Amino acid sequence: MHTFKTVGKAEIRIIPLTDIAAQSVVELATLVHGPGYLDKATLMEWQSLGQSTGVNANFIALADEQLVGYRLSFSAGNWRQDEWCSPALWPVDAAKLAYFKSVAVHPAWQGLGIGQQLLQQAIAALKQQGAKAGLAHLWRESPHNSAVRYFSKAGGRLLKVHPNRWQHLSAAGYLCPRCGALCYCSAAEMVLEF
Repeated sequence: MHTFKTVGKAEIRIIPLTDIAAQSVVELATLVHGPGYLDKATLMEWQSLGQSTGVNANFIALADEQLVGYRLSFSAGNWRQDEWCSPALWPVDAAKLAYFKSVAVHPAWQGLGIGQQLLQQAIAALKQQGAKAGLAHLWRESPHNSAVRYFSKAGGRLLKVHPNRWQHLSAAGYLCPRCGALCYCSAAEMVLEF
């Protein structure tokens, strides 16, 4: 497994995600979200869903060339609604709604605004692709409710709370960092208009 080291006050660079960083992204996702959350094949699929009009909406954060964060987003029209979506509450048509799929910042680097930088880069790319807003299902039980707080700080607003949002993943081997083998965490369905 990749060793994450804490680098002093290094400059953070935000760059588009490429296949070269795939293994490091999977390792960071496992560290932050738990085992079974993301594998390389799923990452490759998710990464392709963020590509539209020649623009990549997926980004990584580097400190001294070490991966310290990532943001995966799906382009408008490239993702499917599921039972945890509330289209009647969406402010824009589904064809103009992007999806913020996943974000993680290494624990040693949290609280430095890296998540916001990644989100702003993703928004700029999604706007370039033609999206008018982005939807997310945020982990309400994240430490200190940081997921909802960071998305709200960017202007996101709550649409609906979905209990047990990720419980179905437990059957596929997902190990929730909060609940363990059976996840009871809820999701805040939130939207951010651009």
